[in-house]
Amino acid sequence: MPVYKLCMKITRKNIPNLLIYIIVFLIVSSLMAASAQKSYKEQETFSRVKTNIVFINEEESPLIEGLKAELGKTANFIELPDETEALQDALFFRRVVYILRIPEGFTQKFLNGDYMPLKKTTVPDSYSSAYIDLAINKYLNTARLYIQHTDGITQEELVSHLKENLSKETNVEIPYSEPKADLNYSNYFFNYLAYSLLSILILGMSALMISYNDRDLKRRAGCSPLSDTAANLQFILANLTFAMVSWLIMVIFCLIIDAKNILTLNTFYFIISSFIFAFCGSGMGFFIGSVAKGTEAISAITNVVVLGSCFLSGVFVPAEFLGSTALKIASFTPSYWYVKANNQIAQLTHFDAAYIKPVLSDMAIVFCFGTAFFALSLVVRKNRRYS
Repeated sequence: MPVYKLCMKITRKNIPNLLIYIIVFLIVSSLMAASAQKSYKEQETFSRVKTNIVFINEEESPLIEGLKAELGKTANFIELPDETEALQDALFFRRVVYILRIPEGFTQKFLNGDYMPLKKTTVPDSYSSAYIDLAINKYLNTARLYIQHTDGITQEELVSHLKENLSKETNVEIPYSEPKADLNYSNYFFNYLAYSLLSILILGMSALMISYNDRDLKRRAGCSPLSDTAANLQFILANLTFAMVSWLIMVIFCLIIDAKNILTLNTFYFIISSFIFAFCGSGMGFFIGSVAKGTEAISAITNVVVLGSCFLSGVFVPAEFLGSTALKIASFTPSYWYVKANNQIAQLTHFDAAYIKPVLSDMAIVFCFGTAFFALSLVVRKNRRYS
């Protein structure tokens, strides 16, 4: 197998450079997976964050004191002098995001049913100010209902009723069916494998093919009695060998870090899915190496193909946050189906045929992509040989 041995010799010569790629991408994948897992866990709990505001009151009344007490549930009151420059500086440097001013005469007009707006100044496009607006509107709208339907109600009685009503809260529970094992890290790591493994395979195999396509080397190989079919098969075997070694290193790395889930069926299917994706990545690298004409072109193609497909397929941005058009475009890439299969595997708690069938279908699509890339590569190589 002279072509296979030659490819392995070229690969061994480039081992230092390839190891740098593998180590860097492993570190990147691990950090991104750990960060994504941490963000996922933080989403399971909610805690209210208070907003820094300035409350300027130009009159004293029980109604205004009640409003201030209600706002205290969602705001921190910052004391600042009532000076234009000081207030503007506080907004500019984000010491506060909301300035509320109660004009003189507001209470009497409000009790009489007349309209008198509150004066507010906020940081532009601040979502925190929306919570303050909601709290103010809820307090004043509830107070207006009492005034309209209760004759002779005093401010003290009104504030007492408002305090009692607005203190009631409703607990919201979000049902979530979580897998038996904590597979979040494995899920994220194998998803990011679409970026790291694909980059390594394309860069490594394309560099191998450029070295093999050297004019003198090709002429020497052409003088041998080896047929084109046998040479191509040996070259494909060399590509697959490199792909499987790279895949094995990354999978072992993940299993060592996430050792607690090694024996789960979910991890087994993660490994199978990544193995098929490695085959597909090998075909993609074979195809790009057959088309590209230089190392600069390979770097550019790798950045466009790998990063573009990963952004569209849900590797970096969850698919539920992407638009329908982006997902339709992503469905023409193997990364989309690979990530889709991994996300389904992470949620599996039963492994009957009905549950596994969608996962196997996605894996089959990825395998078909790989086969198509190898077929296209052989067509390109044949056309170039005859041309």
